[in-house]
Order: sequence, then structure tokens, then C-alpha cells
Amino acid sequence: MSDPMNSVGFDLDLTLADTRAGIAAVYDEVASRTGFFIDSGAVLARLGPPLEWELANWMPAAEVPAAADVYRRLYPSIAVPVTTLMPGAREAVDAVRRAGGRVTVVTGKNARDAAHTVEFLGLEVDELVGSVFGAAKGPALATFGAAAYVGDHVADIEAARAGGAVSVAVATGVYPAVELRDHGADVILGDLTEFAEWFDSWRTPTALV
Repeated sequence: MSDPMNSVGFDLDLTLADTRAGIAAVYDEVASRTGFFIDSGAVLARLGPPLEWELANWMPAAEVPAAADVYRRLYPSIAVPVTTLMPGAREAVDAVRRAGGRVTVVTGKNARDAAHTVEFLGLEVDELVGSVFGAAKGPALATFGAAAYVGDHVADIEAARAGGAVSVAVATGVYPAVELRDHGADVILGDLTEFAEWFDSWRTPTALV
């Protein structure tokens, strides 16, 4: 039986999955096909918000939907095969499972590409919700009973708050630990290699009740 008090939600990009090389390659190809200049390095420096938000920095609003379609057509073949696990990601998921908890991925990436990424990386998750960002992740976290939400972006702190979960921030994305702390994260980890030890100590009081 799963223990809802031990269930955890995870962000995907730069939390569980290192998608930087693939995302940069897809943006470069979108730029080539659409004729609009896109600095993929600048994109990676602020990775997190929805695709359409980022594309709006590089082209007129009217062109964004078509460019987003191109990006999503290219992503499975270009980005997924070069995606790797973030340090400690598999061990973090395994720690939740050992505790009888459920693992939920709630991400701004569209559900199709998120599912392909999770499958490619061999991560065993129970639920996945895509195309939500910031506080909009809250309802999914609440529905799945996530007691904690792990993410690398300040918007993931807002997500945890909205979902009634403990905010666990990993300094593996564009925000350093000090900024994640300033934005109100409950827990700061350098990366997911520190998650299992934190998780075991955090859940012990619940396990002893």
C-alpha cells in the first residue's frame, strides 16, 4: 500500500532530467527553419517558463504558435535521445518508492514529451501532468496528495505553496541556493544526491506516529 504522507512531486527539466543539450539543439533547429534568430544559450540561462513565453522573446506574437508547433514536432527525435539524468535523480525516485510513497512528475513541458523523457530515462513514476507552470501546478500536486514538491525554479516554490506541499528546492537550475532561499523554499539541496538522506530524516516523525 502506498503511503500518501511519503508521496513526492518532482519537476522534470533540471530537476530529474538534464535536458539542456536537447533543448538548445531544438531551438537552434527552430531558428534555422523559421528564419528568426534565437540565442539558445540565452534560452538555457532562463530555462523554466513555458515554451510560448520563451519564443515570444524572439519573434512576433503572431509567429509563436507555428514556431511552437515546429519545436514540438522536433523535440522527440532531437532532444529526447540526448537527455540524461540529473545527479541523484534515480536514487531520489527510488527513495520515495522504498518509503511506500507515490512519485508524481508535474512539469511545464507538454505531457507527451515529458512522458517520452521519463520513459527514455527509465524512471518509474505513478502520475505525470504537463503544460503547467508556477502556481498552476498546485491543483495537480494537491490531487495526487504530494506531501513535498521538488524543483529547481522559483516558480516551483510557488507550485509547492499552491499545492499545500513542502517546497524542496535543488540548486541545479538557473537559480543559486541563495535565491531559492530568498524566495521561501522550505528546504535547499545542492542536488538530488542529497535528497534521500533529507527525505528519510523528514519522514521519520510521520513514520513513528
